Amino acid sequence: MTRYWRFLVPAALLVVVLVVLLINLSSSLVYFITPTELIAEDDDDTARRRLGGQVVAGTVVEDTEGIRFDVTDGRETVAVFHSGAPQQLFQEGIGVVVEGTWNGSEFHSDVMLVKHDEQYRTEDGTEYDHEDQAEDSAAP
Repeated sequence: MTRYWRFLVPAALLVVVLVVLLINLSSSLVYFITPTELIAEDDDDTARRRLGGQVVAGTVVEDTEGIRFDVTDGRETVAVFHSGAPQQLFQEGIGVVVEGTWNGSEFHSDVMLVKHDEQYRTEDGTEYDHEDQAEDSAAP
């Protein structure tokens, strides 16, 4: 009988820890729908959603109230109006997640998250390499 308790107690503790971790992790994840899923919903309600995809090149237009652009997932394209200033790293061709409402023809956003890579570039466009900088500063 004690053999079973030696197995059951650690197993039960492991299950409890895993459940707590999964609950905490799921609350911090950012879920979004794609343009194809948004169009397929065919809802004209005012529920807030997160829309994710690539910014279509040539569609970015800034005006005094915000910025307009199209987002695509490779199959469908959705027009987006983002009120306010865009993120500093916002540009054509990058991944973006916008949060707002869908009116059936245009997505109205007030929150924007942009995807960027870990590459750092100088103002002239050359890639910054911290290892080369460390070697240069160590040289006499």
